[in-house]
Amino acid sequence: MTDETALPPYLRGRFAPVPDEHGTADLTVRGSLPPDLDGRYLRNCPNPLPGQDKGHWFTGAGMLHGIRLRHGRAEWYHNRWIRTRELAGHPLVRADFSVDLAATPANTHVIRHADKVLALCEVGLPYWVSPSLETVGPYDFEGRLTTAMTAHPKEDPVTGELHLFGTGFAPPYLTYHRVTAEGLLLDSRPIEVPGPTMMHDFAITEHHIVFMDLPVVFDPAPAGRGGMPYRWDEEYGARLGVMSRTPGSAEVRWYDVEPCYVFHVGNAHEDANGRIVLDAARYDRAGFRGMWSDIGGYAEAGGPAGHTRSGRPQGPVLYRWTLDPTTGRVTESALDDRAAEFPTHNETLTGRPNRYLYTVSGDGIAKHDLARRTTDVHETPGSRYAGEAVFVPAADGTGEDGGWLLSLVSNDDGQAGELLVLDAADLHVQAVVELPHPVPAGFHGSWLPEPAHWH
Repeated sequence: MTDETALPPYLRGRFAPVPDEHGTADLTVRGSLPPDLDGRYLRNCPNPLPGQDKGHWFTGAGMLHGIRLRHGRAEWYHNRWIRTRELAGHPLVRADFSVDLAATPANTHVIRHADKVLALCEVGLPYWVSPSLETVGPYDFEGRLTTAMTAHPKEDPVTGELHLFGTGFAPPYLTYHRVTAEGLLLDSRPIEVPGPTMMHDFAITEHHIVFMDLPVVFDPAPAGRGGMPYRWDEEYGARLGVMSRTPGSAEVRWYDVEPCYVFHVGNAHEDANGRIVLDAARYDRAGFRGMWSDIGGYAEAGGPAGHTRSGRPQGPVLYRWTLDPTTGRVTESALDDRAAEFPTHNETLTGRPNRYLYTVSGDGIAKHDLARRTTDVHETPGSRYAGEAVFVPAADGTGEDGGWLLSLVSNDDGQAGELLVLDAADLHVQAVVELPHPVPAGFHGSWLPEPAHWH
């Protein structure tokens, strides 16, 4: 029997991968599922094959977990590995140093656009999966996508366009892409940046794209020591870039900011004075180094840093940058002092002003009122840890928070997982769907309302 305490943190407790695929019907529901929840909740996560450890949480093979809700019932739960070329043993970087964009773990996010469900990971192409979570294959938008694709594309709620970017280890280090509401990739623009950074997320506003060029840079040396090929480089600098969404424009205005790292954006918008307002979960150097070491990243000389007296890494915290194109100045400050990650919002307001953000941390799910600067928390005590809270508008909802939050709950003690359904207005528990097996802590998911057609 394996001594679990000898395993790295990303392979034990709530992060422990599951060894099998399952399909279970007619799940037990405590409480009352809203009858207008008719669709699938899908969530992606790293889940290495049994006995496999690639040295970092981010590198595990992608696995989708899905729950079908309809007529107040939880009809089924499925979990499936995504059958990528990487899962079949093909390396991302070939012997001749070329990159196989289909050899990705596809383990970070899952979205639907133009009725295609796509599993995403920023180092390669998306993988098309069926409504029942079976893998169709890599998807390159009919040959038009020739770079990797971010795991965090942004769909404009007004135009239906999907905005995305790809990064590379060699020039062009950054390329912006725009996909129509019908799924046609029409626009690709190389963006000049100094070098290859770990640009994980970005933002859109009604008229602009916002890039984050931050000091976590590509370095192959840590990969040779069993880690991810990235490190913090203070000398690289930190800046936010604003580019017009006008087709063909590739000019970016850059704003220097205090050194930091951002995995996940909450939202961005243009205020009444034409300034760009960006809200995100921000790590300082100490917080990033501590977190990065815990999940398998190479510790810099001197060992892990940035831990509090409790042993937990500092940060991240919800943070705001305001970029003023008239003066060229940036104002930045924390919105809250509690730990906060995986910020989400009502996506009918993506790129527009929003009042509420939802985040998670070790003690539960938080609702941040950005107008009043207050925070309410639904606690998940003990060994239960809530995952990213996805907002679903209620059919008869009024107001920005008229809807539900869906979150997969994982357990440090090996107990079965749950799908938690909260009322987004006051965070009370509407329903809990009992899952038949443990569910590892993971990354991102989406609510996919039942459409007229599936591909």
